Amino acid sequence: MRHSPNFLMTDPDEVRRLVRENPWATIVSHVPDRGLVASHYPFLLDEEASTGDDIVLVSHVGRPDEQLHELGTREVLVIVQGPHGYISSSWYAEGDFVPTWNHVTAHLYGTPEILSDDENLRVLTHLTDHFEQHVDAPRGLHLDLEKSARIAKGTVGIRLRVTRFDARAKLSQNKTPEVVDRIVGELEGDGPYASTGLAREMRRLHDPRHP
Repeated sequence: MRHSPNFLMTDPDEVRRLVRENPWATIVSHVPDRGLVASHYPFLLDEEASTGDDIVLVSHVGRPDEQLHELGTREVLVIVQGPHGYISSSWYAEGDFVPTWNHVTAHLYGTPEILSDDENLRVLTHLTDHFEQHVDAPRGLHLDLEKSARIAKGTVGIRLRVTRFDARAKLSQNKTPEVVDRIVGELEGDGPYASTGLAREMRRLHDPRHP
């Protein structure tokens, strides 16, 4: 990402929050003879392992994506994209006519660990239960363990211990409080570029009282 010191996000807690709230991520690898390859999968934090400065992710890929990426043999990049959106210059002060795009994004690097079949099934169960908890009549892999184990063999579980990250929260830090309030108001409105998620991120940054 562009080196923008004013927008750097260096707090591991904020990166962990970004992953929790935006679990759909992109895996990018550079593989000899293939060049760049990318896949898209849900990632969750390994909460027990993600303490202090540590960020540990778990996920799975469908076969043969583990071969496509040659997972476990080299470093990969996992991109986590939070709320983002167009910021119109019409929301700025008079004479300020250059628009921008606000976003919260993290690039996470590490070499994936390939999980055993049993660990993979536990991760798949955790992934399913995590998302099913929000529906009225949740269903889980425990309903048919034998069938779930057979289906799990078509996937490969991974654990990624993040060795470094590059994260940005570009949220109009270079604007006056009055302009920031106007931007947030537009994002919370019903216009063509409304984004309540992006507005929430801006409030968190600019108003410490906001959750």
